[in-house]
Amino acid sequence: MEKTESTHHHPIFPHESSSSFENHSDEEELFAKTIDKFVLEQVNPDMEKLEAHDYKVARELFKYAGDLGLLGADVPEAYGGLAMGKRTAGLIAEKMGFAGSFSVSFNIHSGVGTLPFVYYGTESQKQKYLSRIISGEWVGAYALTEPNAGSDALSANTTAKKVADTTDWVLNGEKQWITNAHIADVYVVFANTDQGMTAFIIERSTPGVTIGPEEKKLGIKGSSTATVILEDVRISEDQVLGEIGKGHHIALNILNLARLKLSFANIGTSKQALRIAIGYGKERKQFKQSIIQFGMIQEKIANMAIAIYGAESSAYYTADRIDRLDKENDESVLKNLSAYAMDCSVNKVAASEVLDYVVDEAVQIHGGYGYMQEYEVERIYRDARINRIFEGTNEINRLTIAKSFLKKYSQFKSTIEEELVNGSSNNLFVCYASKIVNIIMNALSNTCDLRNLNQVYARILADCVKELYVMKGSHINSEVIQKHQQFRKKMTEILCEESYYRLESNAIVLISSICSEEDKEQLINEINAFPVMHTNIITKKQEIANEVIEKNGYFLG
Repeated sequence: MEKTESTHHHPIFPHESSSSFENHSDEEELFAKTIDKFVLEQVNPDMEKLEAHDYKVARELFKYAGDLGLLGADVPEAYGGLAMGKRTAGLIAEKMGFAGSFSVSFNIHSGVGTLPFVYYGTESQKQKYLSRIISGEWVGAYALTEPNAGSDALSANTTAKKVADTTDWVLNGEKQWITNAHIADVYVVFANTDQGMTAFIIERSTPGVTIGPEEKKLGIKGSSTATVILEDVRISEDQVLGEIGKGHHIALNILNLARLKLSFANIGTSKQALRIAIGYGKERKQFKQSIIQFGMIQEKIANMAIAIYGAESSAYYTADRIDRLDKENDESVLKNLSAYAMDCSVNKVAASEVLDYVVDEAVQIHGGYGYMQEYEVERIYRDARINRIFEGTNEINRLTIAKSFLKKYSQFKSTIEEELVNGSSNNLFVCYASKIVNIIMNALSNTCDLRNLNQVYARILADCVKELYVMKGSHINSEVIQKHQQFRKKMTEILCEESYYRLESNAIVLISSICSEEDKEQLINEINAFPVMHTNIITKKQEIANEVIEKNGYFLG
């Protein structure tokens, strides 16, 4: 066994015995209502101004959000934050998902624009910047991407060089597609030094900092996106963030948390699209009745709700896991964050693809009207597409899922095999899906170099891991949370059954590609022998659709 970075193994999948799921607290419910009101009364009326790049309006919204306490949920109280953790920050991001492109600006500010200071800032840096950032007085941004460094984000060309006979630094380069570029007061900028990539704090007012024109984008038009140009930008050594040469740790760990936050925003927008689709379906008459009464429309409504439920269950489970890191005394939060790269990427992929599916179906329910700009769903459809690209493309995130899983498997093989084969579950689909993942891993171990796995094999493995993670998260959700529990159980039954067959199909494709004919036949027969039973999904979906339609949307909370 290879030497591990940690003294113990964090379970790789959600555990049925977990009590991490809880109903939202009264305080969280109050936050949810506050954000609903904020979006309805402050953001939505100014959507056209935001999309016309009225920076004054955007700044006023940030200040208003700061006054409401929405910008510092996971910032320590010592710096003016609320210290409520990733779960509450996730709820805020979810509800802000109803705010169109302002949601993007908001999440960049409260995520990658804030958390580098929380986790890596010196005491003086925290004192100087955090109070301004979480009050909305200043807007934050994160400058990593470059024209030639997209998915390969760590191969930046921006340079930072020491000024001779001083402790100052001079930065030169361009950072591309920077969200909040035109409204930000402070940027976390990554540059190469003689000792490796390093993070720097660059204030907008620093000489040599200029901002390019707004990019003309397919969607999220209301968020500022532009190039940040650095020409002989001279800064002092106290503007180094973290350790010199260790900026890649900041970039990767903060990016993981950004992926989780993004998943919550995607869940919120998915709920918005479902609500809009139901509202339209009730109003639109064809063949002398509302189209919401048609069977295929109701099937779409049920499928949309079930997909959202899975993404929501998974994201809140992960947020709870990370929140528990703050309560562990044996290892630092920062050291543990990297252990949750897989979890964050699972959620980023799952939620962004659920959003695309849900919004696409919402447009379909609108028919031709969904293609018209006067209908809100058209904007949501365009806005949604970016989510599979930024914070790491879903292809990169799939590679992260596979790489992280394989790394843990190589370190804790026997423990993970035990977790997969003997993990207790009263849901047969979850139980046998776990066993299939173990079969996949045995087949890969026997036939492939796990340290240099074919990308397509890695993609299939990632999809299987994602399916199992969401299945188990949803199962725990239905077992632990009492509110609407019977409805949750019904959603879980369908989600797990359909996820199982997707996972099974992927497994068979992979096994057929890597195994000998003899081994292939044996393993596929083993999978086919698992005693899972098809159920009456059509009737269950009809029941779900009826409840969701009656409530005018996804209502579990």
